[in-house]
Amino acid sequence: MKKQKIFVISGINIIDAGPLSIMKDFLKELSGFNNGSLKIIALVNSSQLFNIDNIEYYEFPKSKKNWLNRIYYEYIYFKKFSKKIKPDYWISMHDITPNIICENQYVYCHNATPYYTPTWKDWRYGSRASLFSLLYIYLYKINIRKNKGVIVQQEWLREKFKNRFNLDKIIVAYPKITNVPLGDNKQTSIKSEIKKIFFPSFPRSFKNFEVICEAYSILPKEYQNRLIIYLTLDENLNSYASYIINKYKYLEGLKFIGLLSRAQVYEYYKEMDGLVFPSKLESWGLPITEFKSFNK
Repeated sequence: MKKQKIFVISGINIIDAGPLSIMKDFLKELSGFNNGSLKIIALVNSSQLFNIDNIEYYEFPKSKKNWLNRIYYEYIYFKKFSKKIKPDYWISMHDITPNIICENQYVYCHNATPYYTPTWKDWRYGSRASLFSLLYIYLYKINIRKNKGVIVQQEWLREKFKNRFNLDKIIVAYPKITNVPLGDNKQTSIKSEIKKIFFPSFPRSFKNFEVICEAYSILPKEYQNRLIIYLTLDENLNSYASYIINKYKYLEGLKFIGLLSRAQVYEYYKEMDGLVFPSKLESWGLPITEFKSFNK
């Protein structure tokens, strides 16, 4: 019997939002593609986030607790781990190139933070992301030339990486949405006089929720009465979400619905008349691609 190729997918800090959707979609593709020739190993924060067959999971719940844990796993532990399992392929799904022993090593760089200039509001309500905008480029740099290929989501990121790191093997891989649960998709909400708009995103300051709220606040009352905007905010999520809700909660047409599962997001897509996406920083903008599938 032919020996299985060992294929490692690493995403130990991925727990939500677009990165989680991308990783789950990739694992589903690999699992469906696998005819028994691959042994697929997923290094994850929690296996409960995934429900995909034919995957062997290793959990690293401490990784997300602080960056020292993450650095230890990426640069020390994974080298020992790679010596033990002898992987044929290793794809790191969360920006950092680990210190491992593997001939076919790749890194997926989805974070565009290094190419963003934070505002005072970003520092106040998203100091961590703002700090990353200064330091992340150096994390990208560590070991990056060890990769057989660097994967990015858009052509402009390819050019940035090529110029910054003098790399040739950069792969542009557009996120692909599969198995979208369209249902009957009759678009009944389109016929209603009251229009429904949706912005699904984790509340980070650069997501720019306030521009939606401010625009709604200056609409004439007659137009406000004909528009409902659903925002995935909960004031307990972080200081930015709390700031937005407390500032604009007097507006009845703004509905703060909290974070949703991906399945719930798709249900909202079915009911919405439109999607708004004011984010100031994205490597792709996955909700735009997802919503396009509903032909609205």
